[in-house]
Amino acid sequence: MAFLRSRTRAIPSPDAGALQRARLRTGVVRVVLVALACGLLGAAFLSARSLEPRSSELTPGGRSGVVVIDLSLSIVSRDYVHVGGILQRLIRADNPMGLVVFSDTAYELLPPRTPAKELRPLLRFFTVRGGQLPSNPWTPGFQAGTRISTALALAQEMLVRDRVSPASIILISDLESAPEDYTALGRTISRIRRSSTTMRVVPLSASSGARRLFEGLLGQEAFVDPVEPNAGEVPALDVTLSGESPLWLLVAAGLCLVALAAHERFAGRLLLPPGAGWRET
Repeated sequence: MAFLRSRTRAIPSPDAGALQRARLRTGVVRVVLVALACGLLGAAFLSARSLEPRSSELTPGGRSGVVVIDLSLSIVSRDYVHVGGILQRLIRADNPMGLVVFSDTAYELLPPRTPAKELRPLLRFFTVRGGQLPSNPWTPGFQAGTRISTALALAQEMLVRDRVSPASIILISDLESAPEDYTALGRTISRIRRSSTTMRVVPLSASSGARRLFEGLLGQEAFVDPVEPNAGEVPALDVTLSGESPLWLLVAAGLCLVALAAHERFAGRLLLPPGAGWRET
C-alpha cells in the first residue's frame, strides 16, 4: 500500500508554494482558450448550416421544397415527357424535395427533405413507350376536374409542418384549374408569397389565358421553361454554386486552430527532462 501511495505522489519541492500563482494563471488561460475554441467551433457550425451550395432556376438558392405535379386528364403524352425531364433536373441538382400529385384532390407522396434520388423510381411513370404511358397508381383516385389550389395548399402545409424555411414550391401543370377554384387559388398563392417560400411554375402546354392568370398572380419571373437548355446537345448539370466562398466558415475554422495552438503553447503540461523528479530508494 505504501508503494502504491508513493507512485501517486507529486514531485517533492520546497518551492511548491511559489508555483501557485503560475498554476492559477495557467488554469485561467486554459479555460479561456478552451471556451474560445468551443465558441469558434459553434460559429463554424452555424456558418456551415447557412451555406447554400446548390442552386438552379428550379430551386433558387438551393432551397429544399415540394414538387407539385398535375396528373389530370388534360395532361398529354408530350407533357409527361417534360415532367420526366424536370424530375431528372431535380435529381441532378440533388436538392432534398417533397412530392405532391394532384387532379381534383392532392396526395402527399414524399415529405419535404426527402433526398432527390428518391424521385428516380417515379421516372418510369413519365416515360412514353410505344406511344403509350404506363398506368400509375394514383389515377383511380382522381375524378374529373382540376383544383390547383388544393395541391398548393397541401404543399405549403407540408413545409410548415416540417419547419422547412426558406423553401421552394415547384408547380408542374398545364395551369388549367376549375373556374370555381380561382378564388381559392388566388388566396393560396397570396399566402405563399407572404411566406418565405419561393414559387416556380413549369407550364405544360398551357393556354394563353391560363398563363396570363398565373403571370398576374406570380409574375413572369416565376416561369421556368420545361425544356432544359441545350437538352439536345451536351448533357450538363443545371447547378451553380451560390456565393464566392464560405468566408466566415474559413475565418472561424482558422481562429479555432489558432486557439488550439495557443492552448498547447501556453497551457500545456510542464515537461521535465528524463530522469528528473523524485525516485523511490
